[in-house]
Amino acid sequence: MKVVDLRGHAEELAADPYPYYAKLREAGPAHLIRTADVERMWLIVGHEEARRALADPRLSKDWKTSGMWEATADPINANMLETDPPHHTRLRKLVAGEFTARRIEALRPKVQGVTDELLDAMTSTGSRTADLVEALAFPLPMTVICELLGVPDLDRASFRAWSNEIVAPTGAEPEGDAVRAMGAYLAELVADKAASAPADDLLSALIRTQAEDGDRLTRDELIGMAFLLLIAGHETTVNLISNGVRALLTHPDQLAALRADFGLVDSAVEEMLRYDGPVENATFRFTREPVEVGGLVIPAGEPVLVSLAAGDRDAARFPDPDRFDITRAAVAGKGPGHLAFGHGLHFCLGAPLARMEGRIAVRTLFERCPDLALDPDGGPLDWLPGLLMRGVRRLPVRW
Repeated sequence: MKVVDLRGHAEELAADPYPYYAKLREAGPAHLIRTADVERMWLIVGHEEARRALADPRLSKDWKTSGMWEATADPINANMLETDPPHHTRLRKLVAGEFTARRIEALRPKVQGVTDELLDAMTSTGSRTADLVEALAFPLPMTVICELLGVPDLDRASFRAWSNEIVAPTGAEPEGDAVRAMGAYLAELVADKAASAPADDLLSALIRTQAEDGDRLTRDELIGMAFLLLIAGHETTVNLISNGVRALLTHPDQLAALRADFGLVDSAVEEMLRYDGPVENATFRFTREPVEVGGLVIPAGEPVLVSLAAGDRDAARFPDPDRFDITRAAVAGKGPGHLAFGHGLHFCLGAPLARMEGRIAVRTLFERCPDLALDPDGGPLDWLPGLLMRGVRRLPVRW
């Protein structure tokens, strides 16, 4: 089996992975690859194959039992993204009982209010330029997820540094330092919350929640859940907003269509998610037994990456897939069809919240700044490294 060596292409892949994925798809839906971090793993790039793999119980999410890497006892690993049924089923049921549509919908006025406040601040400085990540894309979802969880005093500067190093490692810190620091921080946060008077926030509810059989989340599971909700609740939405705005600003015809009819904002957000979504590849899966993908057999005990980005540019599923078309979902009339939030048991629990934040942020931004454009003096874009997250650290804009 030929190994596709990606070690010399990290910068090009970070800036624009789609031509690489297109070449791989032409040769087949799955490939054995090598990166600077992993000597051998499989990458699935076809849309249908990706969708099947995301729902295939033969592909385990629990790396701690895979034998691939040394397992650690860090509590932040006790989250449902890194577990399989029946453990995953139990955790998801306990969390889903509190992460309700009513609780999410109740946040709508908060999302709009925070968006308005951030744009007030951005546009009142006297300057006509800003970094949109710093001004809107980061603080909006961070403020909202903290409101949801009930941790308004979160040390955001430290948390952002740890979070960035975990999801897009730079190598600037010794491996594992950010994980340990965040684990210690969240352990103290959960302990403080448990000792406080009961409140009407999600973290308090998770501490109190109890299933009919008396089951409840353990201390480590609460820490793991806080980690997952905080990371997933802000990192992905940061990149949804910044990637989506960047796509609009580089496709003036689509931006003009949105400005002419803000009723297209729902469809526009779905196309942002498909065209250049925030998660490039799903977190690792591991084959429990040999699994056939597109005529290839992936042996048991192998790490597998399912490429959401590659699957969402597959012409077999999306006509003219490299074209950014904000009417695509509306015209299709049968749901978004993209994989940006995953598929199957691990479909993103926070998808409704992310969609709400994206729709409100994009609409309000272009209503307030109708002449928004990329800042030509903003310098080159600084892309997030690695194969997990897709986005930029800064997005210089002017208006």
